[in-house]
Amino acid sequence: MGQEVGVSEWIEVTQDMIERFAGVTRDTQWIHSDVERARRESPFGTTIAHGFLTLSLISHLHAKSIKLDGQHKMGINYGLNRVRFPNPVRSGSRIRSHSAVKAVDDFPGGVQVTWLITVELENEEKPALVAEWVTRLYQ
Repeated sequence: MGQEVGVSEWIEVTQDMIERFAGVTRDTQWIHSDVERARRESPFGTTIAHGFLTLSLISHLHAKSIKLDGQHKMGINYGLNRVRFPNPVRSGSRIRSHSAVKAVDDFPGGVQVTWLITVELENEEKPALVAEWVTRLYQ
């Protein structure tokens, strides 16, 4: 367990994505939505994505890198045991996910898989996100 089993393709996190996420979540703090102010006042030099936007993208990134064959009829996001955002995702950055299996456990009606997910930032040493993500596959 713990061996990497998938790496997604790169996707760009655009200012439009950040603004649409801000609108849906009503988190319009200037570090996300005010490009000029962020350029002047933010230590990051530009707007940054919400940590929860990055987190919400792991389902998409993971699905593009992992294909689970078997006799399950559906899968669900069961939750997270731990999440950290060690590096901000600046507007225009590209990210990709790395997925490793931490544990596979039976539960009544299916299998629970605990994943170690790392979201890498292109040309950065420190990742944008590290999470322990729990999914369930129902048979």
